[in-house]
Amino acid sequence: MNFETNETQKMIASSIQDFAKIHIAPNVSKWDESQEFPVDLFRKLGEMGFMGVLVPENYGGSGLTYHEYITVIEEISKVDPSIGLSVAAHNSLCTGHILQFANESQKAKWLPKLASGEWIGAWGLTEHNTGSDAGGMNTTAVLDGDEYVLNGAKNFITHAISGDIAVVIARTGEKGDSHGMTAFVIEKGTPGFSSGKKEDKLGMRASETAELIFDQCRVPKENVLGKVGDGFIQSMKVLDGGRISIAALSIGIAKGAYEAALKYSKERIQFGKPISSFQGVSFKLADMATEIEASELLTHKAAAKKELGEKMTTIGAMAKMFASETCVKVANEAVQIHGGYGYTKDYPVEKFYRDSKLCTIGEGTTEIQKVVISRNILK
Repeated sequence: MNFETNETQKMIASSIQDFAKIHIAPNVSKWDESQEFPVDLFRKLGEMGFMGVLVPENYGGSGLTYHEYITVIEEISKVDPSIGLSVAAHNSLCTGHILQFANESQKAKWLPKLASGEWIGAWGLTEHNTGSDAGGMNTTAVLDGDEYVLNGAKNFITHAISGDIAVVIARTGEKGDSHGMTAFVIEKGTPGFSSGKKEDKLGMRASETAELIFDQCRVPKENVLGKVGDGFIQSMKVLDGGRISIAALSIGIAKGAYEAALKYSKERIQFGKPISSFQGVSFKLADMATEIEASELLTHKAAAKKELGEKMTTIGAMAKMFASETCVKVANEAVQIHGGYGYTKDYPVEKFYRDSKLCTIGEGTTEIQKVVISRNILK
């Protein structure tokens, strides 16, 4: 495994850093306070190729690898994790599901609009009563002639209001049957398809989270992704790759918080010297730096396996679990190093702290990652 950052990754990092200084950093506090989802920003990110990172060039994407994708999510998340989360959800979930399981005509129809940022994508699996137990979903799809009729609701859906297209998993068989669910692509404006309550969140407040509602929503058969009944199996494979993106998001948050704490520790003078010179602070920084490094190595190992087409369910779950727990710990310590100032909105670590917790919950909780890991190592 090559541990060196390649030239493409370096170019991407530099490009995002320059972009973020102008378009993201000045607005972070405003978007967080108002919970504004900055749609126009994602059009700009699309123009730069960051809304279709993994999409092949013949569909209008950048055709890059998971290693470059990690760099994209990391660098954006170091500045604003909310934006990093939305870029990750768009790329890995909605676009990723279509990329993996759509037929050629479906890919040609939808991927160019998603990759360019013209359309923003949503992905619907979770429901009010089924979080980790996704197989118990209540949203149904019943075949009626050449259309499926969907009824039900999904919640905690990123881009549920502003999204132009959604991949939705609905039950076409018996509840609890892993082969009784099907994936559908539904475009905004489809009769019976609407959005509901927007969540008022602790963190990630500029990343829109809301309900998707289906009321006699008629979807043509040609909008089914893959085979009828394969939706849940597809989703688990999509989440394997998605865990890499949440690990990358976590690393970005951790790096942002660590770099802020490192800078502050060198500038803050107590008892006549910088607080970084005190062992209590310097050891915190040592632990933070080490766990970030370990998170990166795990995440890039998962990416390498994904690129080689090898089974990466276990390593992906490990990367997601370790990196997400690390980002919470690092953000917590960053606040502690800042002392009272860390508890104020005048310094960035307060927001990193709030944003970090989502990483241990979204796309499979830490506990679910442990279920996945333990099942696989005990086989």
